[in-house]
Amino acid sequence: MNNSTLLHIFRFVILVLVQVVVLNHINFLGYINPYLYILFIVLYPIKNNRLLFLLFSFLLGLTIDMFSDSGGVHAAACVSITYLRPLILKWSFGSAYEHNSIKFNTIEFGTKLLYISILTLIHHCILFLLEVFNFSEIILTLQKTLFSSIFTILLCTIVTIIFSKRSK
Repeated sequence: MNNSTLLHIFRFVILVLVQVVVLNHINFLGYINPYLYILFIVLYPIKNNRLLFLLFSFLLGLTIDMFSDSGGVHAAACVSITYLRPLILKWSFGSAYEHNSIKFNTIEFGTKLLYISILTLIHHCILFLLEVFNFSEIILTLQKTLFSSIFTILLCTIVTIIFSKRSK
């Protein structure tokens, strides 16, 4: 195994542990809960094997589902955003994505925030629609999606800023 693979495995394990041990127990105002584990999908390199990435994303969601007893909704949301990620990357980064020249540490803050926000909103929308699975509760679903997304976007942005390598 090379260093890159070990880094991804380490990131996977740490994000799952933080989510399961700490963040799953935050339930602010009854429906706001951050989902930092999607940072694994956000930061996964674009040049790596796409099929392996889909498998890792499914395992990530399934692991969170097992610890949360949530019946597969996290796995479905993770696989969905993993599948949609190339479209979102192309829309967010344009020609930099087409030329495979995206380096997450060197891109502008606004572009990075847009990318994280889109992935988070899609993930949370799918997650909460499947969790509630009742259109009569659409207002509750939209509230959970909006407020949990804001909390998750803030947390993901803070974590990426804290742990980013400073490039000169």
